[in-house]
Amino acid sequence: KKSVCVICIGMAGSGKTTFVQRLNSYLHTIKKPPYIVNLDPAVAKLPFQANIDIRDTVDYKEVMKQYRLGPNGGILTALNLFTTKFDQVLNYIEKRADSLDHILVDTPGQIEIFTWSASGAIITDAIASSLPTVVAYVIDTPRTTAPATFMSNMLYACSILYKTRLPFILVFNKTDVQPHEFALEWMQDFEKFQEALMSKSQENETEGGSGYMSSLMNSMSLVLDEFYKNLRAVGCSAMTGFGMKEFFEAVDEAREEYETDYRPELLKRQEERQKLKASKQAEELSKLMKDVKVTNS
Repeated sequence: KKSVCVICIGMAGSGKTTFVQRLNSYLHTIKKPPYIVNLDPAVAKLPFQANIDIRDTVDYKEVMKQYRLGPNGGILTALNLFTTKFDQVLNYIEKRADSLDHILVDTPGQIEIFTWSASGAIITDAIASSLPTVVAYVIDTPRTTAPATFMSNMLYACSILYKTRLPFILVFNKTDVQPHEFALEWMQDFEKFQEALMSKSQENETEGGSGYMSSLMNSMSLVLDEFYKNLRAVGCSAMTGFGMKEFFEAVDEAREEYETDYRPELLKRQEERQKLKASKQAEELSKLMKDVKVTNS
């Protein structure tokens, strides 16, 4: 049974790296140490020991100087350079996959650099084609108490889910500061979200109780209602360790989803690519044979 890979994604400041450290600590406690990959070239100091670290391969500051880039451009270019050697990284991961239960991947704080770049897609697809893979989307719960912010986070989660097509877990982090029950209630009960929206609009009309914003969020919440039904959501605290057991239970469920839904689709796509490749080769061979006949005649 191969290990499951958990790719941690989230907005800057959501607590991704601290969350990975807490996962690492919890897994060591239950005598199941993970294999950790750090893909953030700009992090100054990691709170855990990474088995594979992008900083050992690419110097982020040197990339900025050499290519005359800003911080975001530097991170993106560093990730692109690292991706050119990712087949070697995958070999290291695959060698350990049979002896470990979990592989943890920490991604850059600038979420769009990983989720919307070619390098991010290549890395995600490469891992997912080799191992059971789960995406954990880490949310800053205290900053999600406003309906508009909550809706923005859910839309981003939706976009990542449909881009990766991988099993997905919503992680409401920092529950030691703000309990996550309100978010679960909004996801499960459309009317509760409407009440919160109206209440907030009375305090501050610019956040959407009336007019265009109110109408927009009402419409989006109706659209996302179906999205919520098939979504796993857990509350965790990277600071206290709350919710770790529930998170790994969700990971086990997501692994089953990978085996039943994602993997058959992956094999189907690979088979289609092989057929297309064989068809092109046959076509090229046919052209070559015709050229040879013309030359001989």
